[in-house]
Amino acid sequence: MPEGLKLDTPRVDDGAAIWRIARDSKTLDLNSSYSYLLWCRDFAATSVVARDGAGEPVGFITGYIRPQQPGTLLVWQVAVDEAARGRGLAAAMLDGLTLRVAEEYGIDTVETTVTPDNTPSNRLFTSYAQRHSAAVAKDVLFDAALFPEDGHLPEVLYRIGPVVFPGASKR
Repeated sequence: MPEGLKLDTPRVDDGAAIWRIARDSKTLDLNSSYSYLLWCRDFAATSVVARDGAGEPVGFITGYIRPQQPGTLLVWQVAVDEAARGRGLAAAMLDGLTLRVAEEYGIDTVETTVTPDNTPSNRLFTSYAQRHSAAVAKDVLFDAALFPEDGHLPEVLYRIGPVVFPGASKR
């Protein structure tokens, strides 16, 4: 964990800051500010926020457990405030979140989707699989033609697992 930062469970009052971090990333598909408030309320247990020394959010990961695959955490969005980048925060958040969710819910698989041009996310999830000695399978989940706007690249599904979390029980 980068010095001076700590991982925490998001709270509803973090929603606006998380929305701003997502907006300022200039790479994420920005959802409505309302959706981030709901996410912090309904999916806080499967999401994480990184806080600076003043307690302000400087990064987040939103995720949920797939209803039809309760052993799988789907990572929805990952973002780090520009001032906190380059210190390994995204990897620390991903490791911390998946360990916590494994301990609480028994997950052993992580999924996410990444566009082919998103080099930082491609590196983040590939290195996560390597750190955890887990296989990673990649397949196009949503082809570009499915998106209503022009220019959206395909979303490639990363399926990482099984991931072994020492001390976590399988539910």
